[in-house]
Amino acid sequence: MTSITNPRGRSWKRVLRIGGIAVVAIAALIGISAATHASTTASEKSTITPYGQKITISSGDINVYRSGGSGQTMVLLSGFGTAAPAVDFAPLIRELDDFDVIVIEGFGYGYSDTDVTDRTIENITGELHEVLAQLQVAGQVILVGHSAGGLYAHYYSNAYPDEVAAVIGIDPMVAKAGSLEVGMPSTAEGIQNMLGLFRLATTIVPDLIQPPGTAYTPDERQRTAAMTNWNYGNPSISDEWSQIGANSTKAAATPFAADLPVLEVLSSESVATIPEWLSNHEAELTGVTTHQLEVLDGSHYLHWTQAPALGRLMTTFVATHVTD
Repeated sequence: MTSITNPRGRSWKRVLRIGGIAVVAIAALIGISAATHASTTASEKSTITPYGQKITISSGDINVYRSGGSGQTMVLLSGFGTAAPAVDFAPLIRELDDFDVIVIEGFGYGYSDTDVTDRTIENITGELHEVLAQLQVAGQVILVGHSAGGLYAHYYSNAYPDEVAAVIGIDPMVAKAGSLEVGMPSTAEGIQNMLGLFRLATTIVPDLIQPPGTAYTPDERQRTAAMTNWNYGNPSISDEWSQIGANSTKAAATPFAADLPVLEVLSSESVATIPEWLSNHEAELTGVTTHQLEVLDGSHYLHWTQAPALGRLMTTFVATHVTD
């Protein structure tokens, strides 16, 4: 008797066999990626010397970089997700020799703890206050906030008005009223990082995480690459993003004080691409007696390419409007 075979059945078996092999191969590649990321991270952390000093506060350890200048104290607050704030601000810090510059790397940033959640604006600004108290900073400080850092500077200036001499925003977020609802923190970025997929992407396309221009030293670029891979998608950053809308709403509840000097420097790219970016900042400053609004050519991270111009604007504004 002649047997009858089923070509369709053989075809499906072949597809399933090939699919199984593909799944195993992908799993193996992901395993290799995760192992490579873990070993590379460990090697980087053992060979790259940490900067700054650790300040222990009630919630954990926060890393602080201080330039040691003899002038007024200027506190720099980074934008959301900036992996190594003290390194990111380096070109600007070099332009601020006349000031005692302090970069406070909040939880999730730089060499600070990365597993502290509940990133409400009350907690973030309260932690900044704890750090400054431990540093025994004398006199009022000038708060400089980039992007989301501008939001925290706004809130801090109202929470601790006697401690703030002026606020300077570098393409800062505008405090806008919206919802107090908090979103769910995303775990996708953390999983990508754990599996080494983010490091793989930045290895293939290093410009994804490197600032343009020539303002950074080779050492600073090495640190930027390494620390971006270390800190990407950590729990603190993820939680902060889930609270950003609610935090903005809380900051918007209290406008800038009328007698607080405020300088805001916007990027031409943001003004050109974000509707109402300029008008929203103009509205935010309406009730401020001493204020200045400037637009500089460049991207959202103005200090990457416009540090000299920023430094001049900041120094002149402080010299003209801020009493030591």
